[in-house]
Amino acid sequence: MSKRSSFGAFVGDLPKNIFAGFVVSLVALPLGLGLAIASEAPPIAGVIAAVVGGVVVALLGGSQLTITGPGNGLVIVLLSAITTLGGGDLYQGYLFTLAAIVCSGVLMFLFGVFRLGALSEFFPSSALQGMLAAIGIGILAKQLHVMLGITTTNGSPLEVISQVPQSILFLIDHPTINYLLPAALGVVSLLILVFYSALRNRVFQLVPAPMWVVLVAIGLTYYFELVIQVPYPIAEQLLIRLPENILGNLPFPDFEIALSWPFVSTVLSITLIASIETLLSIKAVDKLDPEKRRSNVNKDLRALGLATSLSGLVGGLNVVTVIARSSVNVNNGGSNRSANLFHALFLLAFVLMLQDQIQRIALPALAAILVFTGYKLAAPKNLWRILKIGKEQAVIFGATLMITLTSGLITGILAGIVVTFFIHVWLNKDLFLFTRNWLKPNVLMYLEDESGNYYVSVKNFCSFLNFYKLKGVLDEIPETEHAILDFSLCRFVDHTVMEGINDYSRSFQRKGGEFEIIGLDAHETGAQHPFAIRKSLPARDVFKRRRNLTKRQLELEELARNLGWDYRSEPTSDAKDLERFSYFSSKMINYQFNDLVNQDQDIQLFDLSYSEGVFIAKEDLKATFLVVQHNHPVPQFILERENFLGGITEQTSFQDLDFPEAPDFSRRFFLGGKDPLAIRSFFDADLIFFFESHGYYRIESIENSILIKGKNRLSSIQEIKHLLAFTKELMVLIGR
Repeated sequence: MSKRSSFGAFVGDLPKNIFAGFVVSLVALPLGLGLAIASEAPPIAGVIAAVVGGVVVALLGGSQLTITGPGNGLVIVLLSAITTLGGGDLYQGYLFTLAAIVCSGVLMFLFGVFRLGALSEFFPSSALQGMLAAIGIGILAKQLHVMLGITTTNGSPLEVISQVPQSILFLIDHPTINYLLPAALGVVSLLILVFYSALRNRVFQLVPAPMWVVLVAIGLTYYFELVIQVPYPIAEQLLIRLPENILGNLPFPDFEIALSWPFVSTVLSITLIASIETLLSIKAVDKLDPEKRRSNVNKDLRALGLATSLSGLVGGLNVVTVIARSSVNVNNGGSNRSANLFHALFLLAFVLMLQDQIQRIALPALAAILVFTGYKLAAPKNLWRILKIGKEQAVIFGATLMITLTSGLITGILAGIVVTFFIHVWLNKDLFLFTRNWLKPNVLMYLEDESGNYYVSVKNFCSFLNFYKLKGVLDEIPETEHAILDFSLCRFVDHTVMEGINDYSRSFQRKGGEFEIIGLDAHETGAQHPFAIRKSLPARDVFKRRRNLTKRQLELEELARNLGWDYRSEPTSDAKDLERFSYFSSKMINYQFNDLVNQDQDIQLFDLSYSEGVFIAKEDLKATFLVVQHNHPVPQFILERENFLGGITEQTSFQDLDFPEAPDFSRRFFLGGKDPLAIRSFFDADLIFFFESHGYYRIESIENSILIKGKNRLSSIQEIKHLLAFTKELMVLIGR
């Protein structure tokens, strides 16, 4: 693309990036204030980090869709630093922590200069999840009390969470408005966050859930002040306080203890957690990019390091890439780094122009946002998801979680690495497999002359210890080419690698290339999950593996047999054709399973695991889909049920087409596409009557394929039969 056309696209996208930046700022304001307060820093420190990070990274970063600001993962580290480095003096501890933040930024900048972004691959995936869950519990433990209006609890996360019954009993013993109103505000705020996603109205969801919490908190103060005209019952210490002259009262970091071990330990902890959170978030946001761009990780690390140091110099917290706000950016049409810049400018305008309103926000409301965030990080479903990958992964997760809670983040993640290593040794019954081969070259790549394919062979073992070698080779292959990854000479492949190569497979598919994985047929696994550990089997045992089908799978197998169709229960990550449909433009396909295919190969019914959002904003979904291949002149369109609050259940730029002669159809269905005239011509009276007289399905037509989806869950056998009958009637009608 030429510079002129690139500039033209940038200017043309400005309106939607300004809008995306504004919506993100509505999320970033309460989160910035809340994360700073949870760290025992001044509330403005979180906003400073978001403003500085948004400006610097937008100008110098290597990612297009990421949003930067203070991160959830650093709350526990910063809280510990501020409360301990100053010897009990919180303000002095804050100044020492600012100095640590400046030094941490320098380290992150050097990581980017020396291209050390690959260091993140040394951390086992399940150990990282355990560390994040521990961070979530730490946030939730402290903020749960604040949400109830009690700010006097102290101790380790486990000690603090054990005091929750005491806080509830205190409220029961003191049933006055001064105590009950803050608790009620906190609980109502939490309920808003929990049930927000259930309301699918597009107008309502223009305001993000955290901002609704803020509006309720501010509105409550005006209710007491203007309506019933009595003093606000919530105490001063439970309200936000900003400096009167924000720009004239910026603190400067104190480097007096810069050579002490507690200070150095704090710098290392901040840098480690910030780097991990950033690299994980960048990788996750790249999966959501509709244009399938890949971020320059090391360039981003340099920009984030510079932004972190500048933020620390003017009193702000660390700057990291934040996943929840980045997901909001993608979902609201952000297309380049300017959205990050606009989000920062809107935040600056808010704190300079709306100081009085911000200071009306009660801490229990902000604490509810953090409680919800902490729960998302530590939700039991995370452990259940890891348990499905393998029991050994749950052990790694649990060990990292408990050691992090009891001994700190650095000790916890190191323990997770050690536990993972010894579990791998135990599974293989061979210590020398790892110690003897760790530093040896184990990846070979060459370009096959006869086919032009890139062939990559992996020997010995491939785990978190040496995955960086394989990544270095795979990164050299253009994603538009055909790559073949062969594990037939590899005795052991761990969960971190299986998850990582799945990302490569998906990335190749998006760019039009092919990524084949071979050589795992003779490997056993303890779970059916596509990311489970693979260990080589002796040749005599290859065909002795048990296939355990659920009742539903047995019924699907019988249905396929009765229809004369083929059935395959095994999961696969090869879903390249599905990503052509707009339904999956901002969703991540995890894997496809339970495939039923007819003899003509033109109808395929399957279950699909996919995700909306990523990281703590991620929602895992499973649903049943059907794809029909045809040769009829069908225009591109989307047909979707109008929900009861108006609008449809996904974002689209298509206009809803109404049919005056069919008001019931127009009221019940959303119909849109690129060529409205062709769609109106195609949807004649018979086709409209067909849809009016059948159950609701989401239908999307593109080229010579039609995608049909039922409910937002897996379909029962009876529902699958109805779907097949619906499809048969529809294709007869289309083929008239």
